[in-house]
Amino acid sequence: MNPGLTPGEGDDNGKPYVLPTVKAAEKKVTQSDLDKEYAGITGVPKFTQAAATLAYGETSPALKENRVAITQSISGTGALRIGGEFLARFYPYGKQIYIPTPSWANHNAVFKDSGLEVVKYRYYNKDTIGLDFDGMIADLRDAPDGAIVLLHACAHNPTGIDPTEEQWKQISDVIKQRNHYPFFDMAYQGFASGDIAKDAFAVRHFLSEGHRFCLAQSFAKNMVEIRAPLLPTLKLTAFPQGLYGERVGAFSICCDSAEEKKRIDSQIKILVRPLYSNPPIHGARIASEILNDPQLYGQWEKEVKGMADRIITMRAALRKNLEDLGSKHKWNHITDQIGMFAYTGLTAEQMTRLAEEFSVYATKDGRISVAGITSHNVKRLAECIYKVTG
Repeated sequence: MNPGLTPGEGDDNGKPYVLPTVKAAEKKVTQSDLDKEYAGITGVPKFTQAAATLAYGETSPALKENRVAITQSISGTGALRIGGEFLARFYPYGKQIYIPTPSWANHNAVFKDSGLEVVKYRYYNKDTIGLDFDGMIADLRDAPDGAIVLLHACAHNPTGIDPTEEQWKQISDVIKQRNHYPFFDMAYQGFASGDIAKDAFAVRHFLSEGHRFCLAQSFAKNMVEIRAPLLPTLKLTAFPQGLYGERVGAFSICCDSAEEKKRIDSQIKILVRPLYSNPPIHGARIASEILNDPQLYGQWEKEVKGMADRIITMRAALRKNLEDLGSKHKWNHITDQIGMFAYTGLTAEQMTRLAEEFSVYATKDGRISVAGITSHNVKRLAECIYKVTG
């Protein structure tokens, strides 16, 4: 079993499964006999407009006032890199970006290569296997005035631990008090809770509080199903089915005014041109069809909720199986966490035993991908964890 390396979501029988909305949207795109000319530097306009609406909300004042500068990107990684490059060039204060401990492994490399200095703030409490909220707030208060702060908008990767809505409000207050600049990374909108609006709470709350910030979006998770075939050794391997390989994303900046937005649009184009010139069009056209067609969008919302609900169900099943085995440990953190990844609390030594004695493979820090768990293997996984933890 390989619950550590599975990058996404699949069905409960390990069968290849492409989201029906992706199939339908791609069929519409291919049958439309569209040209293969370059998109503009900032991408497919119908896609970027829809991506902004998805994140900021249909009634967003920022969108109505035309003060959101947005460009299509090469998935979420590309969006982060554009943001890093932009801030390294134009941010008027310190060139430090504060990221949580831990964070997605690539954050460090992306921002360093962009010319920013990466600094860490506390996030994960290994003793409670939960959020170190007090430590996070203290570090944000102690950061130099005007620091750039990276925030995972939902489904924190790799811990699966998110602030509550009340905690987000306190984070917003501290960031405003310290004049920090938020940089949201939103790779799992809809895929975390199954609710598009709920997963965008942090972004929309910060917007309502008057923050100016930038946002990286990825459509690699919420428009993809991934199969995890079941093998006798219970080693799971994932195969993307959907937009995972199409690299669809967006980077946006919430500006002070429409005039500032025009200036930032121009600078983004200057920045993107020597990086990759123009983004790919096929995946963006598929995403655009889904986001702009009311029928497809409604169906996609149901499919995303179905994916999220399966993850939530597998979390509950793993916890129940461990508790039914009589484990002496508490496992509420498995169901308290959200999204694709879970921090089990297992030590590096225990993870080594899982691999060597039971052929269960995951990262040494105890992280597993809940997407790799199915109703067929959850009991076996629980038994293996129980044998190494007691």
